[in-house]
Amino acid sequence: MIQEIIRDLGPWNWWILALILMGLEILAPGAFFLWFGISAFVIGTISLAVGSETGFWIWQTQVVGFVVLSFISAIFGRRFMNERGWNKSDNPTLNARAAQMVGRIGVLNEPISGGQGRAKIGDTTWRVAGPDLPAGVQVKVVGEDAGLLMVEAVQ
Repeated sequence: MIQEIIRDLGPWNWWILALILMGLEILAPGAFFLWFGISAFVIGTISLAVGSETGFWIWQTQVVGFVVLSFISAIFGRRFMNERGWNKSDNPTLNARAAQMVGRIGVLNEPISGGQGRAKIGDTTWRVAGPDLPAGVQVKVVGEDAGLLMVEAVQ
């Protein structure tokens, strides 16, 4: 039954697939499904122009064309977006809590000895690294490395 529907729709299958893929792009943004949707639309347009299942344009050729066109459009689409800076976030530290702490001031809970200690910054206690300092000293975060905050004494 499904095979009959697919066969009866012919080249329109590609446009339906294109709409589904572009709909997925709306639900899962990131310009990933967009390129596959454009490729399906192009293959569908070629199928309508040439005619489905005529000559060399059999379904196997259409699928190979879709895969190749999807690969090419994804590569050029990514390059296009990178050149225009559309891949840059307006909040690059959104999911990097340690990076958000740079510039903030906190108080050492545990002294820094041997290069590491703990400091309360905001409402969280963080592992910190820096020069040896006693507990209770105010420190400023100057950098981060894999969740470890680099600090220096506030003067």
